[in-house]
Amino acid sequence: MWRGAVGRLLRGGGAGSPRAASGLAGAQLRRRLESELEDIRGAGTWKSERIIASRQGPHLRLEGGGAGILNFCANNYLGLSSHPEVIRASVEALEKFGAGLSSVRFICGTQSIHKDLEEKIARFHQREDAILYASCFDANAGIFEALLTPEDAVLSDELNHASIIDGIRLCKANKYRYKHMDMQDLEAKLQDAQKHRLRLVATDGAFSMDGDIAPLREICQLAQKYDALVFIDECHATGFLGPNGRGTDELLGVMDKVTIVNSTLGKALGGAAGGYTTGPKPLIDLLRQRSRPYLFSNSLPPAVVGCASKALDLLMESNAIAQSMAAKTQRFRSKMTAAGFTISGKDHPICPVMLGDARLAAVMAEDMLNRGIYVIGFSYPVVPKGKARIRVQISAVHSDEDIDRCVDAFTEVGRKHGALP
Repeated sequence: MWRGAVGRLLRGGGAGSPRAASGLAGAQLRRRLESELEDIRGAGTWKSERIIASRQGPHLRLEGGGAGILNFCANNYLGLSSHPEVIRASVEALEKFGAGLSSVRFICGTQSIHKDLEEKIARFHQREDAILYASCFDANAGIFEALLTPEDAVLSDELNHASIIDGIRLCKANKYRYKHMDMQDLEAKLQDAQKHRLRLVATDGAFSMDGDIAPLREICQLAQKYDALVFIDECHATGFLGPNGRGTDELLGVMDKVTIVNSTLGKALGGAAGGYTTGPKPLIDLLRQRSRPYLFSNSLPPAVVGCASKALDLLMESNAIAQSMAAKTQRFRSKMTAAGFTISGKDHPICPVMLGDARLAAVMAEDMLNRGIYVIGFSYPVVPKGKARIRVQISAVHSDEDIDRCVDAFTEVGRKHGALP
């Protein structure tokens, strides 16, 4: 036995050393993975992770010395991730309630701040109740399976977020997929789904890859006509769309017609983590009993709860932050269009600069960083093949000078790489 242990030590298998899969199966796995990774690199779709050495904000410092970098790729729509009051609330919650609950909520993990935040979320969205999750991905994974049965049907926009798609896959309902924001196709699918007990139309409120906004008025009209319910994912709308930042249903005047809202605390509402479902109280009560991501995940850390709670306080005290987005978004979109770029979507701070070619998007994004602008190229499988783009995201804390500098850099880089004449 001791000889075997010595042999393992000599081969580098001692305590504390990295371990690799052994034997023929391990070698085969390594070869297959390395081949797949090389294919990703060869296709120009490799996703590098840049390391930030400062707090999130409009100006960043990257590890390795890159300072004064303008950040145009964060979901920090309102700039609250580094807001002093949000940070202070997080520290206070950490000191008062500790680092975490070490368990799921129904066992030993609900504190008063969790209940207070859920009540505040419901009040903000003007719904009856709300339930917290570790992320909106978990909220989307947890709702469809708990709510829908084989007797029911769910009708989903073909470009819905991956978390909605995965959540729908987990449920046993009859599944319909309608063409992106195509109301004729949705109506045809609703007509076909009349044979099912309950019909739920599921859509992103704002689509994160294209920056377009779901036609909620028309969706709600069809839902009323065919006795269906409406679910929206508001991750890229909560906090800044609508007169008071309540989202696309407020923006389009259908808050009373949307049954279920899922959203995140990890973007505009403080930028830390967490998600939620808000809607009718019986639904929320059911999710507490049956939603697997809720039942089997730890409670949100108190520091995260403190961040989000203060962010909601700021939004409900004044709509000034939410209203500041429109002019900044319009400035970027109009200047980029005038320069000759194609910007997808409409009136949303997600501003995809459409390039088509994955390699071009990656090279241009890297060249933009060399000019002090942090943006990211998106390509397959995040977006469809042939639809590569650099997704720019405007924040309330960007100045007009920041926006103009970004446009100037895009124009220079676009001409260099042939994306502009």
